Amino acid sequence: MIPEQIGDWVLHELPRLNRAILQHHASPELLHTEVGEHVLDHLPEVAQLTPLQAQQLVVNLGFVGASVARHYQEHAPGGPTHPDDAFAELVAGPQRIPFRAYFEALAAHTGTGHYERDSFASLVRWNVGTVQVRLDEEVLGVLPGVFDDGRIRSYTGSPGEERFFLLVKQGEVVEMAVNNLLCPFTRENAGLTCEDARHSVRLATDLLDALRRLMVDFAALPPEQTMPAEHFMDVFRQFAAHWTLGDISPSGALDPEALKRDFLLGLAVEDYDKQARRLFPALLAAEREELSRLMDMPTLPARLLDALGTDERDLRLLDEPDLRRLVARHPALIDWYRLLAMHARAAGAHLMLSKKFLFKPQRLRDEAGLGDKELVSNRAGTTGMTETFLERLTRARQNHALAALRPVITSERAHTGHPKEVGSGRVVVELAG
Repeated sequence: MIPEQIGDWVLHELPRLNRAILQHHASPELLHTEVGEHVLDHLPEVAQLTPLQAQQLVVNLGFVGASVARHYQEHAPGGPTHPDDAFAELVAGPQRIPFRAYFEALAAHTGTGHYERDSFASLVRWNVGTVQVRLDEEVLGVLPGVFDDGRIRSYTGSPGEERFFLLVKQGEVVEMAVNNLLCPFTRENAGLTCEDARHSVRLATDLLDALRRLMVDFAALPPEQTMPAEHFMDVFRQFAAHWTLGDISPSGALDPEALKRDFLLGLAVEDYDKQARRLFPALLAAEREELSRLMDMPTLPARLLDALGTDERDLRLLDEPDLRRLVARHPALIDWYRLLAMHARAAGAHLMLSKKFLFKPQRLRDEAGLGDKELVSNRAGTTGMTETFLERLTRARQNHALAALRPVITSERAHTGHPKEVGSGRVVVELAG
């Protein structure tokens, strides 16, 4: 029911038009005309679509809406203060439904609880093809896309944009595999110190190390093999403009698997749960439900310490000999400590990426008197997270519930007593379709 030309137009013509407008070779009015003629006039009635077709169309129209919103707000006087006006003349299908209303109905028809504008789910998870993570030949996690054409849709057709979308989805599938290993420990009476549990924790640690290396390796590549910071700041991020005042723009902060991991492992930051709930409208229904469940439960480190007859406060009061005796009695503490430490290191790698591609370049611009972008500020993430706040989150992850064990868990000790070695070098993350 979706005309093939819509997908082709979003893949090929929309990036060409966006480049032309950004280079001042075409006007935003031309985009309106072309969108109407090649996309909106051919949209089917929402009720005629399957949920999968609705997902595919949400992806395509998400790129259309983001392009229309960005160019209008950059060219219309006071555009950012009345973003809704960008869509005033856009109508969809034979029934001439306003674009925003059509998109909202389409999002509802997916059956996923998708937001009424583009989102992390549509831009990353649905857009990019199937990505899987495996250990040797064992597949530990799979995240499918909704297309089978092997293509990644983007704003300007830049290879850097495609690489970035792929990187984010690769990170999410690794995080999902970690959470799949950890979530069973939230069940009542789940054993957290037995050999099977220790193996799962060790594997989760190696997966987080693979996630960290994924980000570190990406940052180490030359700009032509990733995305130049200038393109990230001035082109890519500016397509995250508001569709209506106060809506939630797509952002890596909306990665549900990263949020889940924080609530599984604990993050001692005041009102972090409120910060997460503020993002709920832009998450899918199942994600909101799972996060709500985890928010209302004790963290896994708290469960572990309770099972050992202690808590974080008492642990921090123990002297070094007592800590050594505790670890000797309960060697599973080594595995859990390493997991929390790697969780913090992975967060540190993410912070490093943010500094490299966003915060440091913007600081240099500020020092040179070049200022900031009016549309989407480069002084914070699209959901408002500043460099200072991200640093605070990283420090909180480093000061985790088992941090008191740091003096007694040496690198030699950390590699003893494990039921089975895994080895993060054997973890592979790949685009599978």
